[in-house]
Amino acid sequence: MPDSAEAPQASQPAQESLTPRFLSRLLPGGPGCVRKLSLSLQCRQGVRPNVTSSSLTDGQTLSKESISHALTLPSPEKAKDAQLDGSEETLWTTRADGRVRPRLHPACPQPPYTVHRMFYEALDKYGDLSALGFKRQGTWEHISYSQYYLLARRTAKGFLKLGLEQAHSVAILGFNSPEWFFSAVGTVFAGGIVTGIYTTSSSEACQYIAHDSRANIIVVDTQKQLEKILKVWKNLPHLKAVVIYGEAPPKKMANVYTMEELMELGDELPEETLDAIINTQQPNQCCVLIYTSGTTGSPKGVMLSQDNITWTARYGSQAGDIQPAEVQQEVVVSYLPLSHIAAQIYDLWTGIQWGAQVCFAEPDALKGSLLNTLREVEPTSHMGVPRVWEKIMERIQEVTAQSGFIRRKMLLWAMSVTLEQNLTCPGSDLKPFTARLADYLVLAKVRQALGFAKCQKSFYGAAPMTAETQHFFLGLNIRLYAGYGLSETSGPHFMSSPYNYRLYSSGKVVPGCLAKVVNEDSEGVGEICLWGRTIFMGYLNMEDKTREAIDAEGWLHTGDTGRLDADGFLYITGRLKELIITAGGENVPPVPIEEAVKTELPIISNAMLIGDQRKFLSMLLTLKCTLDPDTSDPTDNLTEQAMEFCQRVGSKATTVSEIVGTKDEAVYQAIEQGIQRVNKNAAARPYHIQKWAILQKDFSISGGELGPTMKLKRLTVLDKYKDIIDSFYREQRK
Repeated sequence: MPDSAEAPQASQPAQESLTPRFLSRLLPGGPGCVRKLSLSLQCRQGVRPNVTSSSLTDGQTLSKESISHALTLPSPEKAKDAQLDGSEETLWTTRADGRVRPRLHPACPQPPYTVHRMFYEALDKYGDLSALGFKRQGTWEHISYSQYYLLARRTAKGFLKLGLEQAHSVAILGFNSPEWFFSAVGTVFAGGIVTGIYTTSSSEACQYIAHDSRANIIVVDTQKQLEKILKVWKNLPHLKAVVIYGEAPPKKMANVYTMEELMELGDELPEETLDAIINTQQPNQCCVLIYTSGTTGSPKGVMLSQDNITWTARYGSQAGDIQPAEVQQEVVVSYLPLSHIAAQIYDLWTGIQWGAQVCFAEPDALKGSLLNTLREVEPTSHMGVPRVWEKIMERIQEVTAQSGFIRRKMLLWAMSVTLEQNLTCPGSDLKPFTARLADYLVLAKVRQALGFAKCQKSFYGAAPMTAETQHFFLGLNIRLYAGYGLSETSGPHFMSSPYNYRLYSSGKVVPGCLAKVVNEDSEGVGEICLWGRTIFMGYLNMEDKTREAIDAEGWLHTGDTGRLDADGFLYITGRLKELIITAGGENVPPVPIEEAVKTELPIISNAMLIGDQRKFLSMLLTLKCTLDPDTSDPTDNLTEQAMEFCQRVGSKATTVSEIVGTKDEAVYQAIEQGIQRVNKNAAARPYHIQKWAILQKDFSISGGELGPTMKLKRLTVLDKYKDIIDSFYREQRK
């Protein structure tokens, strides 16, 4: 996530980057010109004028005909024939310009189609609806789908003018914004490949991705990000230009353009040039690269085809009960990194498919401003990684701890009644009087304070979630719907929804997708394998890795372990690569033991089990502490919940250093007792934790222990805390 230095410190011109005045410049020619172009095309094409107005751009008149000029799209039948000519025989490729055989199957027979076709068809239904919401100078402003499409076309032409080559990438290094969106869509329209880069990436990490993806253009949002690219530009032979949109460049530089300059360049290119490129595109060509976080080595470029994107945006979202705007316009808040597949498919591509309104959070969303945005926008559906939900939970717990006695008791009573109801009768709409009263008097007000008054669907994914967190939100009458997928499955392959929900499961397979569990043990746990239209094209320039992932029949071997119950609900148990094999040959999945410790001991923030090729299991622990509001780095101060734990066991500690520095007897004894309770419930003695240590600081992205989506980087932890780990086993030998 961005740190405080990446929050826009924009001057007046930068703050106006998407104000109505600026938008009227981005949409060329002003009202008279647009209308004149529209009528001219209508006469040329024999179309009756059907002008629809938008109030956004200072009275500028836009028409559907002006948008569609000069586009001669093939009919669906012709498109299908062109796309499925049988010339591609393989299910995977490692070339950016490669093609793959579409994974048509009786379960998913729908004809493939391109991203442009998806957007173009959405225009007819959603052209006048608000597509993108953004805040400038304290006021929310909006871009309609018609305007969004025109901006994407202008961006596409600008990229072509700067020299974007087919099957080369446009890398985007910036926080979520309208510019991110129309840069991404414009890239695909122009025949390029969208490649997101995490805003927290170092110059070296940016260089790796830009070089590997053969980026011709890099789009950045701030001077800080620009400096990262300038530092490594000499090592990027394919890079031709950089475009900056959030802040003005510090000075005029060769081949560095503002977004406005990019679009002005695009105006020099005839519309027919872009149309010709769009009309040659096929659904089985690459349009998106998602780089894995590199938790087990160098990042891999996951190649996603246009069919991957359009099929998943349609059918993956349907499995999550996302509604088309004809039924109800979904409103979502975009704040998670768009370089991650979950946010990109949910915010960007699904939004276009169903005409959702996407509202952008501030760059400091995860440092505290997200709740303000949620309250202002009131989304109808919301997605967060588990750590985001945990932070919301911790914030509520802190406020509750500081509330008066009666308020605190009322909330605890309401949550207790509601949790019991949701656990005992999860599918029932008939709630007893006490549960309805608790919701009316207390919980509805809490949800409103969180910005979830209108939120009908709350999702999580990308990492496991503790039972404690799930129970907490069930107590607030907020079901958290899990999804399961990978970058390699274009996002969701399994989904939960109001109609497919089972506590602790990742839902059921998305209709049209296939799944199986191989090499099952006695409890039905084995490796999860997946097949369908969501499955990626291959890893860019990595044939060996691609062959490891995709078998001869086209099944993706995820490396994740889990089981399917009798009703088809998936339960994830861990990863094959994370499986600990002790010196005694015992196979120990670490995640269930780690989650058990965190559930037993509410003071624990992170727990990592150790024991691969060792004689016994040990564990590293971190304590729950507050985050620095500017950097999001863990501080030394314990959270309210952690201090409550300390007081309960007889300690007056308020900081991590107090506990670790003095080996606080009360806290250490309470943790040891909690560990023993976990051991008591273990399947066998080899699953017992025999030694443990509390670290001085919680895990973080900046510390290197967590990836951009808060996943634990186990190899990094093993290396960083090697001395402590070795001491567990040295003492054993004495």
